[in-house]
Amino acid sequence: MHYNDDRAVRLGEYIVENDSTVRSAAKYFGISKSTIHKDVTVILPDVDRALAGEVKAVLEKNKAERHLRGGQATKEKYALTRKYGKCIRLEK
Repeated sequence: MHYNDDRAVRLGEYIVENDSTVRSAAKYFGISKSTIHKDVTVILPDVDRALAGEVKAVLEKNKAERHLRGGQATKEKYALTRKYGKCIRLEK
């Protein structure tokens, strides 16, 4: 197994086990979102097709819900703005 193959499997397992977004997986592993995405969509299907299918389902669910997360972040931002009178950046 090649290093990238092993990494793709570890990334896929993490995403499935934690119902993770690409962004949170990238932050956890300390690598870019594009590397995560390429590993789980290009490399992983050749290594473990079943895991790749599970990852695809999680990523599709996250994509369908992303407008909700964005709306929630905006709501929290403006609630803090009203409370403190200035815009502050929320840390993830």
